[in-house]
Amino acid sequence: MTHLSVNLNKMALIRNSRGIDVPNLERMAERCLTAGAYGVTIHPRPDQRHARYGDVYTLKEVVDRYPGTELNIEGNPIPAFLEHVIQAKPHQCTLVPDSPDQLTSDHGWSVFSNRERLRDVLGQLKRAGIRASLFMDVENTEEFSLIKELGGDRVELYTEPYAQAFGTPQQEEVLRQYVDAASAAMAAGLEVNAGHDLDLLNVGPLCQNAEILEVSIGHALTVECFDYGLEGTIQRYLDILKS
Repeated sequence: MTHLSVNLNKMALIRNSRGIDVPNLERMAERCLTAGAYGVTIHPRPDQRHARYGDVYTLKEVVDRYPGTELNIEGNPIPAFLEHVIQAKPHQCTLVPDSPDQLTSDHGWSVFSNRERLRDVLGQLKRAGIRASLFMDVENTEEFSLIKELGGDRVELYTEPYAQAFGTPQQEEVLRQYVDAASAAMAAGLEVNAGHDLDLLNVGPLCQNAEILEVSIGHALTVECFDYGLEGTIQRYLDILKS
């Protein structure tokens, strides 16, 4: 079974748009976990345009009240980000090589060219007892063994190319790349997460064919709540992911 972590960034973006605490991220996280989500994710960027560093501590307190659930913090490991992550001690930190002005994450790490920086960051996370995952493109499977050597625990496969190919003649070919990448990661001793542009339509085939331990879904899940409500949307994901 693949675990579902609900990315709360879009809910935080709505909160920030009015300058008031609505929706309240603590309450939204509680609803997600009560509905059966395995965890919650946020990606605080330096401009704090959606999730904020302060949300890290609030959400860690929430998951601590729900035994067996996890908090995943995503982001580029700049000093300010690392300071908050190490202080809050989430269960997982997903390192993403995005620039401060990016609208959203759109590529994975080049591990070889960043290996000394990543060695230092992964060492800090390991000493803090935080599981480390690296956001990766499926084309870079040759770097998976280096991730393990540097101290990484997981990879998160960047799934926008799969989402774009879904429903087209290229779907099966692209899906095979993800299946092969997941197998390569496990062969290197890494566990496998996936995320970006996954939704109720495309997540099932990916997780039924590839060995994916966890998916992080935010934008699509938030939009799908307009049709099914928050709890109803989460239940639909859980039904798909357990099949």
